[in-house]
Amino acid sequence: MLGLVLLYVGIVLINNGICRLSNIDDKSTSILNWVVGSLSVIVNVIAIVQGEYYAAAAGLLFGFTYLINAAIKTNNLDTRIFGWFSLFVTVNTIPAAIVDYNAGDWRMAVIWILWGVLWLTGWIETVAKKNLGKFVPWLAILQGIFTAWIPGFLMLRGMW
Repeated sequence: MLGLVLLYVGIVLINNGICRLSNIDDKSTSILNWVVGSLSVIVNVIAIVQGEYYAAAAGLLFGFTYLINAAIKTNNLDTRIFGWFSLFVTVNTIPAAIVDYNAGDWRMAVIWILWGVLWLTGWIETVAKKNLGKFVPWLAILQGIFTAWIPGFLMLRGMW
C-alpha cells in the first residue's frame, strides 16, 4: 500500500511546490491536499485493520500533513499549527530512518531523512518565521519526484 500512497504524495508535493512558485491561491492549492490526505488516511485505516500498525502510523504522518495543510489553506487559519505538527513529524523521521536502516533498507532510511528536512522547513517558516524563499517549493518538487513518485511507482511495479 505504500507505493499507492507515495505515488499520490509525489504529485501533491510537486503540485504544492509549483503552486507556491506560481503564486496560485491557497484555496485552489488545497484541493489536491484534501484528496491525497483523504486517500492516505483511508489506506492507512485499512492498514490498521490489517494489523500493520507501524506502517499505518508512519503513513498517517503524511495523511494528516496534507489534511492539516488543506484545512489551513481552505479556511485561512494560523499556519503555526502546521509548523508544530511538522516539527513532531520531523522528530519521528529520525527513528523511522533508523528502523528502516536496521531492517536493511538504506534507501528508505535516506528518504526518511530527506522528508525530515522538508517537514522541518514547515516549522522554520511558520513558527520560527524565517522565510526560506524558493528553496522550499523547489525542495518539495524535487522530493515529490525522487522520494515519492519514483519510489511509489517502482513499488507498485514490484521493482523496489
